[in-house]
Amino acid sequence: MIENKNILLGVSGGIASYKVLDLCSRLKKKNANLQVIMTPAATEFVSPLSFETMAKCKVYMDMWEGHHESVHHIDLPKWADVMLIAPATASTIGKMANGIADNFLIASYLACEKDVIIAPSMNTQMLLNPATQKNIEILKSYGVKVIAPESGILACNTVGDGRLEEPKNIVEYLEEYFTNKDLKGKKVIVSAGPTIEPIDFVRYVSNHSSGKMGYNIANEAKKRGADVVLVSGPVKPFAIKGINRIEVKTNEEMKNAIDENFDNADALIMAAAPVDYKSSIVSDHKIKKSGQNLKMEFVENTDILKYFGNKKTKQKVIGFAAETDDLIENASAKLKKKNADYIIANDLTKAGAGFNMDTNIASIISKDNIKNLEKMSKTELANQILDLIR
Repeated sequence: MIENKNILLGVSGGIASYKVLDLCSRLKKKNANLQVIMTPAATEFVSPLSFETMAKCKVYMDMWEGHHESVHHIDLPKWADVMLIAPATASTIGKMANGIADNFLIASYLACEKDVIIAPSMNTQMLLNPATQKNIEILKSYGVKVIAPESGILACNTVGDGRLEEPKNIVEYLEEYFTNKDLKGKKVIVSAGPTIEPIDFVRYVSNHSSGKMGYNIANEAKKRGADVVLVSGPVKPFAIKGINRIEVKTNEEMKNAIDENFDNADALIMAAAPVDYKSSIVSDHKIKKSGQNLKMEFVENTDILKYFGNKKTKQKVIGFAAETDDLIENASAKLKKKNADYIIANDLTKAGAGFNMDTNIASIISKDNIKNLEKMSKTELANQILDLIR
């Protein structure tokens, strides 16, 4: 998504400019093309050489550098696919809002016909000052996109809003920005992680599901423009902003949360690993050791995938089959029994597949076809699955 994109990075004079070196490194690892503009104030915090080293490009600072070959503040915005200013200080935001082109960065901004994104960073009171707030609103009215600052400990030893958003989250923002919004207008429910079923006051039955597959599906669906409801068991492999995340524990809670959103959904992707059995009797107290073996009866749990496979009208229902034997045979039987549209089957015995890993090896099974996939990241597999509901 970011690969081979041209990003014109503006760095203004705030202490957070040191974090932008990490941002450059992350963008280069994604194979983005960078050009960097620094304000004179920015060079007081971090040397241009540091940015040249991390961004692997020339750093532009001098408004009056020779123009016999190129007018740089005009040509750089033409080269860019997007302009990102990080950190965007109060001074830079004020100059942008009022068209004060007294440095190379603001002149380039005024010449830019592409989308402009700013990541503000400053002292809390400077951020909350009515002038700064008005200038940010002016920029938003011009179409400038804003990556809101975080709250935390600032360089001035105060706590509040104004921290530059973390570089990894800025990269995530750009990934979403550049992603084709082919799922815009679709509502997608994704379940993730395990469920748990109590035995007594302190013990429960569960499984090893990490939730990584479901969270990757939800995150990629959001990037592609979908309205996402994530129904999550008691795991959180990573945070996802901008989605409706519903936390559940038991199978019944998961089924009910999905049911509340199912009628208006276009697809249900059941990446969760619900517990198949639950204790027939749940003690309100901790069961004490007695010196004898504990005998318990377990009964079949709610079959969530089958329930929604039978309830669907317009929805596509996609389930998962994690098997250790007879993968295709068992997954194909599950497809029919659960009335699903697709089953994503993976063999837990294969290296690189299964729970709590960042990769998977899957087969996509439908009524008419079996598509065997190579080992890939769960992010890549998530997009293969989402292609089924376009």
